[in-house]
Amino acid sequence: MNVAQNIVAGLDRILTMELARVTERAAVAAARLRGRGDEKAADQVAVDAMRQELNRLAIKGTVVIGEGERDEAPMLYIGEEVGTGKGPAVDIALDPLEGTTICAKNLPNALAVIAIAEKGSLLFAPDVYMDKIAIGPGYAEGVIDIDAPAAENIASLARAKGVAVSEITTCILDRPRHARLIEAVRATGAAIRLIGDGDVAGIIHTTDPEETGIDIYLGTGGAPEGVLAAAALRCTGGQMQGRLLLDTPEKIARAAKMGISDPKRIYHAEDMARGDVLFAATGVTDGNMLAGVKFGRTTITTHTIVLRSSSRTVREIKARHQDLDKF
Repeated sequence: MNVAQNIVAGLDRILTMELARVTERAAVAAARLRGRGDEKAADQVAVDAMRQELNRLAIKGTVVIGEGERDEAPMLYIGEEVGTGKGPAVDIALDPLEGTTICAKNLPNALAVIAIAEKGSLLFAPDVYMDKIAIGPGYAEGVIDIDAPAAENIASLARAKGVAVSEITTCILDRPRHARLIEAVRATGAAIRLIGDGDVAGIIHTTDPEETGIDIYLGTGGAPEGVLAAAALRCTGGQMQGRLLLDTPEKIARAAKMGISDPKRIYHAEDMARGDVLFAATGVTDGNMLAGVKFGRTTITTHTIVLRSSSRTVREIKARHQDLDKF
């Protein structure tokens, strides 16, 4: 390995740990407003904290999955440049508070989430719905098929796992649009974990069924959240397929402006997040995988996972912060 390669590898390792600080800051800021019933305020303080920490990183970062459009300056908008400008050029997908309603109601699984990849490696997805299916690592390709009925996918997964269908648990967003899907899954005998919000967390939970109890994710949710989830699955070896729901001429035209020429294309995780990907998530509220922020009299405790695709490394960081002024 030459000197240049050593420099890049070292920088990557540094960024892996630096991302934890980014999501920690956003999570702590949002957690101060848990259960207060103000979604916008919680989201805004998380955005402000994440932006401040991102601008300390030695990167030339461009937000490709963000909180708003270019004219919404208070948010981390799509196209915003972050970082010191003195490091590698990277794409950034982020959600400073994934599950704003969850945080406002102090319900489980609110997260601060970010993914970083090499420039041009993250899908520039429009803010539309995406049909999604995802499972965790350890299965051969072809176990799931986004075009197959839910019953077929669940039966296929059960065979691959070596269990009865009744031992499979499916995660689905609790939305009226999923009524038929829920009915179809229940008809198989499989269990369902309904979630009110936060399908990034729902998809990530498939990566560790023994811990979370979730084997497969099905249903439609936001396309930007799909890219974030795909980044996490790239790091853990899980499988995901997604198709943008471009069901109006306006949506098709908007997607075309973002470089999407085939409205019916099926995207796999590696299509949405290519190359070397770094991902971090910090719990805001207690959840299946991550504990929420804990405020003590003299300390703040955070729980974070940091993932990297090239090494398939999963780092779990439980940090006790004693310098409270940094928040």
